[in-house]
Amino acid sequence: MKTTISALKLAGFFALAIALGLAISVTAQELVPTASSASRKVRTKVTPNYPGLARQMNVAGRVKIEVTISSDGRVVSTRTVGGSPLLVGAATDAVKKWRYEPSSKESIEIVEFEFSDKDKD
Repeated sequence: MKTTISALKLAGFFALAIALGLAISVTAQELVPTASSASRKVRTKVTPNYPGLARQMNVAGRVKIEVTISSDGRVVSTRTVGGSPLLVGAATDAVKKWRYEPSSKESIEIVEFEFSDKDKD
């Protein structure tokens, strides 16, 4: 009986993962970070690695991250605004390594990363 319940739980997990993968549109765009508000210029960008599990499950899509930038241009915190949980970690890890132009005060930017099937090759 426990084996049947475990198998059902596992099947449910995979069904949810597949549904999530199908809900995210697959595009042929490059994995490109774009800033929706361009008040701070980026000095150094790091491109995220396409996560292996996302690649295996054919998950693609856009990840939006809110980034808080210190006056010296370092990313001090991030908050996920949207995107697949399978892609968010890679995008967050990459944007934490970004460096911005110095400014007189701390600022907040929204950064988007596009993960696509073209990047999986």
